[in-house]
Amino acid sequence: MSLRASRRAVLKGAGAATGLSLLPRFAAAGEMRRQHGLAVIGDLKYPADFARFDYVDPAAPRGGRIVTQLSSWGYNQNPETFNTLNSYVLRGDGAAGMGLTFTSLMTGSADEPGSVYGLAAAEVERSGDGKTLRFFLRPEAAFHDGSRITAGDVAFSLETLRDKGHPTIALDLKGITAIRVEDEATIRIELGSETGRSLPVLVAGAPIFSEAWWANRDFAATLSEAPLGSGPYRVAGFAFGSFIEFERVKGWWGDRVPAMAGRYNFDRIRYEYYRDRTTSFEAFKKGNITFREEFTSRVWARDYDFPARLSGRVVREEVPNGAPSGAQGWFINMRRAKFRDRRVRLALVHAFDFEWTNQNLMFGSYQRTASFFENSELKAEGEPGPAELKLLEPFRGKVSDEVFGPAFVPPVSDGSGRDRTNLRKANDLLAAAGCRRGPDGLLTPDGEPFTIEFLDKDSTFEPHHNAYINGLRLLGIRGSYRVVDPAQYNERLRRFDFDMVVSRFGMALYPDEAIRQFFSSARAAQEGSYNLAGISDPAVDSLVETMIASDDWDSFVTASRALDRVLRAQHFWVPQWFKPVHWFAYWNMYGRPSKVAAYDPGVLDTWWQDSDKAAALGRG
Repeated sequence: MSLRASRRAVLKGAGAATGLSLLPRFAAAGEMRRQHGLAVIGDLKYPADFARFDYVDPAAPRGGRIVTQLSSWGYNQNPETFNTLNSYVLRGDGAAGMGLTFTSLMTGSADEPGSVYGLAAAEVERSGDGKTLRFFLRPEAAFHDGSRITAGDVAFSLETLRDKGHPTIALDLKGITAIRVEDEATIRIELGSETGRSLPVLVAGAPIFSEAWWANRDFAATLSEAPLGSGPYRVAGFAFGSFIEFERVKGWWGDRVPAMAGRYNFDRIRYEYYRDRTTSFEAFKKGNITFREEFTSRVWARDYDFPARLSGRVVREEVPNGAPSGAQGWFINMRRAKFRDRRVRLALVHAFDFEWTNQNLMFGSYQRTASFFENSELKAEGEPGPAELKLLEPFRGKVSDEVFGPAFVPPVSDGSGRDRTNLRKANDLLAAAGCRRGPDGLLTPDGEPFTIEFLDKDSTFEPHHNAYINGLRLLGIRGSYRVVDPAQYNERLRRFDFDMVVSRFGMALYPDEAIRQFFSSARAAQEGSYNLAGISDPAVDSLVETMIASDDWDSFVTASRALDRVLRAQHFWVPQWFKPVHWFAYWNMYGRPSKVAAYDPGVLDTWWQDSDKAAALGRG
């Protein structure tokens, strides 16, 4: 399961990759300054008169088609199926790609730590304290039916997302205290005094809906017709659970906006749905899917020797990934009594032999994950420095002493699959927590058989689970691997009805308020929350707020590292693995810019179909 953090998903209003960058400062709280974009700390990379982003090709040809699968998802999306065309609510399984059909006030750059530039809004004014925003809409910004996007539509969209949207969006937008339509093209937004600095960017990147289209419809209900959009694409056709296809809007008003130059070149973008990766791989080999991001090391290492790849008709390559890899692992549901003791959870960490799994199941392709901010400078390393200790000292005696030593790193095994040292440590921890041996295995402190059900929605991870279950069996813990259909899986996750589950949190470049979605106490009991482990800790809450309130990048990094130490010392997950590259495979019919953006490869929005290559494949 991959849950790409919120912020990047919210800012997909025009399908754009966005992170957060940094908002300029002003002399006084009431002073308003008009700008062509927003950032979180510091200056925007691109000046007001920029013509395009550096990583696009403004001469890219347009046309052709790309067929792919959903590779990252958020909100109510499900990679195996969909039954609604509203991806911004809790109900149903949302369709892939709907963000392509909507525009937003501003859109992001993928070659900065994150920032947003004018799209439907040509410019923005922001007060010195960051709590007042005024956006000025372009007169040409319009919905697909030709009707103008007005300030009233923006107000309706923000109010609807805040009051009826998916909890992940709604809670972030609760910081909006007032929305005022000043005229048809001007909207003023007031933010609460306690909101973090990135909320303006979330507001700027929210999808814009047509108030008139939604007038007699229930936003929270499932949706079987495509809503009126204003983005670079519209829905061309779909079959629930099977596929959804988008067509580029010819003469789209946004094509003339600098932030859109050289982007969204495919005439058609199609997402195919399959119940498992094996079936989808066969579809790729036949050419029914034309672009695939591979996530399975066994397949990458052994299964790409089919004729089309050997003849060069299919290309396979590794593309560097400069974005934070986030956190992937088995998340432990601490809401269940058997997992509430920290020593039990640490024992479960010691029971997993990553070295054996990596070499025998993943061809040595991965590195071990240790941090929730892996592959970024937000990751805590070694002993805490003076600045981190200053933040941590108020919690001494309230958090584990481990927090004040070297940041926790998962134990390294001898690669045998039954490392005696690690298993002995796990056994000692379980005994110290009150677990004891019974006639048929380990008993919890309550005297119940110690069992763990690993919940999954497909069998991709079955060998990895089985390896881990074998390690647990040596401790007397009976593990079982249960695969359910995607709808049931999503429903059980929403209700936190699981023991342990694999998930991956792809953190934003500048997490800020989004971090609450994963770790704050307020999300622990909220249905549909990303706080899968049920973290509810005052120290975590305090550090999250310190992180959000940081005044500069250095203090933000310090707060992030302090938070990372506290999270890692709780051992509410069994860390798995990551790789700092993308594995791409595609039919050799595409072109792309010579420069790849650091934080997003931009396949759908910067690549194009090469007509000569496509003709050589018989796909012209």
